[in-house]
Amino acid sequence: MSRIKKLGKVIDGIRHSMTETRQKTESSEIVETLQPINFHVCETVRYGFPYQPTTAAYDPVQNLIAIGTKSAVIRLFGQPGVDCCIKHPDTNAAVLQLLFLANEGALISVSSNDNIHLWNIRQKKPEIVHSLRFEKEKISFCHLPVQCKWLYVGTERGNVHIVNIECFQLSGYVINWNRAIDISDKKHPGAVVHLSDNPADPGKLLIGFESGLIVAWDLKSRQVEARFSYAEGLTCISWHHEGKQFLSAHIDGSLVTWNLRTPGKPHSIQLPHARDGPEGRPESCFPIAKVAWRTVRNGEAFVIFSGGLANPATAASSLTVMRGKSVSVLDMASAIVDFIPLCDTPHVADFQAPYAVAVLLEKGLVVVDLTSAGYPCFENPYAMDVHESPVTCCRYLADCPPDLIPALYSVGAKAKPSHAARSSGQWPIKGGKWGVSACSYPEMLVTGHADGSVKFWDASAVMLQVLYTLKTGKLFERRTTTDEPLAISRLVLCQDSRVLVVAAAGGHVVVFRFCQHEATADVSVVHTTLLSELDEHASADAHDAGRTRSSQGVSGDKGGVQGQAALSHDPKTSVQVRAGAHKLAPGYQADLVCLLGWVDDEPPAPVSSLAYSSAYGTVAFGNDNGLVVLDCLQKTLLLCVSTADLYGTQDPHARTPRTPLSRKEQDSRHASDGAKTPPSEQVTRQGRGLPVRTAPRATSRGLSRTHSAASHSLPLTLARGPPLAEQPSQPLGGDSPLSVLSPTAPSGQPALQQLQPIAVPAVRGAGPRCSSLRCLLSPWRPCRRRRGRERLCLSATDASRSARAQRRLS
Repeated sequence: MSRIKKLGKVIDGIRHSMTETRQKTESSEIVETLQPINFHVCETVRYGFPYQPTTAAYDPVQNLIAIGTKSAVIRLFGQPGVDCCIKHPDTNAAVLQLLFLANEGALISVSSNDNIHLWNIRQKKPEIVHSLRFEKEKISFCHLPVQCKWLYVGTERGNVHIVNIECFQLSGYVINWNRAIDISDKKHPGAVVHLSDNPADPGKLLIGFESGLIVAWDLKSRQVEARFSYAEGLTCISWHHEGKQFLSAHIDGSLVTWNLRTPGKPHSIQLPHARDGPEGRPESCFPIAKVAWRTVRNGEAFVIFSGGLANPATAASSLTVMRGKSVSVLDMASAIVDFIPLCDTPHVADFQAPYAVAVLLEKGLVVVDLTSAGYPCFENPYAMDVHESPVTCCRYLADCPPDLIPALYSVGAKAKPSHAARSSGQWPIKGGKWGVSACSYPEMLVTGHADGSVKFWDASAVMLQVLYTLKTGKLFERRTTTDEPLAISRLVLCQDSRVLVVAAAGGHVVVFRFCQHEATADVSVVHTTLLSELDEHASADAHDAGRTRSSQGVSGDKGGVQGQAALSHDPKTSVQVRAGAHKLAPGYQADLVCLLGWVDDEPPAPVSSLAYSSAYGTVAFGNDNGLVVLDCLQKTLLLCVSTADLYGTQDPHARTPRTPLSRKEQDSRHASDGAKTPPSEQVTRQGRGLPVRTAPRATSRGLSRTHSAASHSLPLTLARGPPLAEQPSQPLGGDSPLSVLSPTAPSGQPALQQLQPIAVPAVRGAGPRCSSLRCLLSPWRPCRRRRGRERLCLSATDASRSARAQRRLS
């Protein structure tokens, strides 16, 4: 009794301790106080060139440049690191024009939805101060004189409105097109394409119409002072600083100089790039999009214009600089959207002496040095070439090893070509201020591009700086097709071992190792094939061929790939590795290439997953069809398994009998023997849930084939029974024939169907084989279950059980 009491006390003590532990655990739980409203995702910095730029503006006092885009975005750039991105709220209308209020910290934007906005850029986050919308007319051109409170707005109807920028309202002063044209001219002059004030007299406004008509309007007297007419359409006008002459550009590639005193006749007409035709007439040229006439105090003036060439291939991307008798044509990398001469003074009534010209391209920003011979370009410090080729893959790495970024920078500096055409001066756009990044750890950004290049960027500071560029396309033969198999789809970078693995759209994977020295070596190549789910007729041979390639054409060293001679031909691939030794530059050097072969003239599925293990030196990648594991040290294929086998219940590496005969040889054997029933191997593979494949037939190599009388595709199991009296038998070494037991026959009753007996030839060096099921379906090796003279694999007990089952069914 005392023992029971003691045991009860012990149990009570255990219960009390468990209760106290549970209470302490509940009291020690952390109460979560953070909620979704406590988090806010915001943009820290934006890298890359503005997408689809439309216009540009420059503040010569604050030394800032603004770029507008088709997606209602405005980017402000200053000195390296100064980058601000603002977007028009509640609209995606394109930005047609940008105008700086010089040295006032304000910017005017004109949108394609006929809205005019006044931005305050003096604060950290620019905001819209005023807005004005035109309801009845569409805006075509705007002009804002320096230190003036009046904004001139031209419309597509040919009218000019004046806006007071202090209150941002229309003043009521309107210059109608019918008052600007001559009374005798009844045609509409077209849209207003240019507005500018006279540098010598701000009260005179020059209005340029699309048809080629130019009108000098007196703002005080509200009447026309002079009219200038040219037969070709007008595109742009630029004043001489004295205000006595101006230069007009036209759609036929001509530059016409006008004098205010003689409006009826042009002072001069130039076709800078026109050549004489066969009949003595100058050939037609493309329109001049924009022209700028800038004077120099102690030298000849600059005439800068875009377009105007006769060659259609370079007309849109050419910039012409004329100074005296010198004519220089600068061919840009892409089409020119806009250009702005950079001067020290904003006043147009003074010698402006441009020192550079900023050229806005469709895919970049270029600044040309006008003070150096040959007009070289300044090196762009902005990260505007992020999308030089479209970015297809991106990876962000934080807290990188301290020696990784300097190592990439050193090899990247060696790989940069010598820029003989680069200007030695400093970047001329130097406005704004920026603080040092608060990040205390190094950050790096790795981008993959559509042309097969991989770029490494230093993202530790506000400004994104390119460190190193790797071009994977140098490993492969040049292609003439238009598809992009080199586009990077996946990439993995091991920061400790400095191993880079990239997967491309063509179905190939490349392993790179970092080396700071130049080398010349062969690149190992691995061929393999990933098949989708096999069908019953056409894919069995392809499956066997794919496994053969995977097992033979995989090993290789730096001298080449071993086992390639065993293959009749390499599988078709999207890319071909260049033969011979490769000259590998310092940096990331190719070590191993894995090529996925085509199946049924279809390219392989894109790689959807990629991983690398530095501890084991293995790479694993997969797509919709399967998984591949590579040994990067031995340059061999470790695993190649299909998705169906990977997620199936059976062992994907189970050994099943396969015939070495080709598909054609098997079909010919079938035709000669008249066999139309499925073989026993089909029964075996159906029972195991595997795809159906043709079983081997008896040949001189020692292989055998069995035929089944069952032709339906119901699940089958194998059974063995005694020989039937009416069945003609052949010597099988004393063993009983095979039978097929169908538990779900069409008649609804179990049926025992007799198999044709087969003769089993002997195996050299192994003695005669028995005809047991295990020996028939196993690889060729001596049978260990033969018993005495009968050579039976079934015991007497198994035979008796089969006999009883036979009698029960009959």
